[in-house]
Amino acid sequence: MNNREIIQESIDYIESNLKTEIAAQELSDMAGFSLFHYYRLFQSATGMPVFQYITHRKLIHAIYEIRCGRKMVDVALEYGFDTYAGFYRAFKREFGCTPSAFLKHYNVKKPYQIHLLEEEHIMLSHKKIAEILKHWNLENESISDVYYKGSGNRNDNAYYVGDEFIIKFTANLGKLTNHIQLSKSLENVGLYAATPIKTTDNEDYIHDGELYFCLTNRLEGSEIVTRDMYEGDYKTKARFVGEIIGQLHEALKNADALVNDTNLYESVVNWAIPKTKELLGLSDELCKDYTDNFGKRFETLPTQIIHRDPNPGNIILNKDKWGFIDFELSERNLRIFDPCYAATAILSESFSEGNADKLEQWIEIYQNIIYGYDSVATLSQDERTAIPYVILSNQLVSVAWFAEQDKYKDIFETNIKMTKWIVEHFDQLRME
Repeated sequence: MNNREIIQESIDYIESNLKTEIAAQELSDMAGFSLFHYYRLFQSATGMPVFQYITHRKLIHAIYEIRCGRKMVDVALEYGFDTYAGFYRAFKREFGCTPSAFLKHYNVKKPYQIHLLEEEHIMLSHKKIAEILKHWNLENESISDVYYKGSGNRNDNAYYVGDEFIIKFTANLGKLTNHIQLSKSLENVGLYAATPIKTTDNEDYIHDGELYFCLTNRLEGSEIVTRDMYEGDYKTKARFVGEIIGQLHEALKNADALVNDTNLYESVVNWAIPKTKELLGLSDELCKDYTDNFGKRFETLPTQIIHRDPNPGNIILNKDKWGFIDFELSERNLRIFDPCYAATAILSESFSEGNADKLEQWIEIYQNIIYGYDSVATLSQDERTAIPYVILSNQLVSVAWFAEQDKYKDIFETNIKMTKWIVEHFDQLRME
């Protein structure tokens, strides 16, 4: 058994015993190492000292139980905090805000279990980030975690640096260069973009060990929140999302970036359908309709560089400005993939099985995203016909991918229900 496997056993034990008192000596004895050596191995594998890791896991599980309706005091005491005040202070120190503020701003979901051996799970200490920031003379700036408003999960690949910057890191250089090239292309045509800040050696990024680090400006403004899409004049909000995706695509037409080409149809037919057909109960009739009607017009559909992940959290609004972040997944694909993905991302974050009124409202949101996109980047008749098939393609690919990820079991289950609902209401998605 290697060291990562040993630390994974510690992580599994911690996860199963969060409501008990866990001592580092107990863990080191189980692992068969001296306490000093165990400390070093644990922090090397997880990026955190063992006590901080245990506290962090207690806090995120506790806030989830509070979100589910349990009393804060009861939960705090169950997770080993002597008083609610102690829980409050620990939470604010770890997350930078109070428990109530966290619940207000984030859609807290059940914490996923960490699997060091199965994931590209990068956990770096603030001390390590400070060392990296010397390349920008920012080593004395404050460093804080980034959380997704849609889920409340911590971003494992980025930190805020002071109030003005974000440092991102990845083991995949291709993803990083995608973001750098496309953000520069957008900035060159006057769009709001998080472009890289040069290091003291005039480089866009630095390479340290197996990881690549890039510092960008923190775009001022706020991301779109899914729940807000259903409030007020939701049709106008949806049209706006479609319009700015259309404007983004107009700018990306002239982008100078080397990205991967994706054949959505082949991915679905050769991989997603075989993997999900039984799981989703897809009928032979539906599969034949997909291959016949989408397959015969697929080659006629316009392709270009797209964002690939235009979920609400990746769209930043600031008064009269808007911008997109995170171009790491950008590829050459059907251009209608992006507005379709934006619509399904909203549904995924808000899906409420059996809530007919909300699901009918989502159909109107979806339609108006397409209307907004069409007003900027005029759709062909073949594209209009293909849109529901692209929606279905996106869902089949998502379910097939999530099926292989232990980390996202709750999202996987939501997407199964959501895809079945889309199949049942397929005719309502037609835009012809």
